[in-house]
Amino acid sequence: MARNDRLFALAALLRGHRIRTADELSTALGVSVRTLYRDVAALRAMGVPVDAAAGVGYRLAAEGDLPAVAFTGAELEALALGARLVATWADPDLASAARSAVARIEAALPAALRSVLMDVPLYAPSWRAPEPPSALGLVRQATVAGLWLDLDYVDLRGARSTRRVRPLSLHFWGQVWTLGAWCELRQGFRAFRVDLIEAATQGPPFPVEPGRGRDDLFSHYQTRVPETP
Repeated sequence: MARNDRLFALAALLRGHRIRTADELSTALGVSVRTLYRDVAALRAMGVPVDAAAGVGYRLAAEGDLPAVAFTGAELEALALGARLVATWADPDLASAARSAVARIEAALPAALRSVLMDVPLYAPSWRAPEPPSALGLVRQATVAGLWLDLDYVDLRGARSTRRVRPLSLHFWGQVWTLGAWCELRQGFRAFRVDLIEAATQGPPFPVEPGRGRDDLFSHYQTRVPETP
């Protein structure tokens, strides 16, 4: 177990005010008692209020006094990489929100773990990424809010069409975003490449109807090859 993960596991074991002996804690964590002593000292340095009674054991001084944000090392790596992917590949508003979220998490972390978050060596280099599709932000907002979308669309063959759709889900495929939607023109589920949307206009909320929702879309994808517009 990585040391950062072990520290958070130790803090979790100390919840609940029950006194735990050094032998009990070291066995649960799979480390020596000497290592446990060092881990307890590290928790205290991070601001976790660990009480110790000589010859008795350890407990937290007060329930709920763990840091407000307690992540394992792997979870911090996942958050850092996810935020960097969003900052590179998503629309500007969502990219800004990702950077803001990381800043908030960094501020809430114990000082000893801030460098773990900021120094994660996992990246989504922006110099290889194309600009996000111009319609991505508006399409994302409509998908989240459940709003009708009117699309001016050009397919891969160059054929143009105007569609009214119920946007149900957005999917990122590494270089391309696609919109999964119920198409009123085709009366069926279709996948639209967001970079091929020339213009998009939001409408009012679309109704929830059997056979035309997100769960139905996912069932459709599981049973057949997704159809293009």
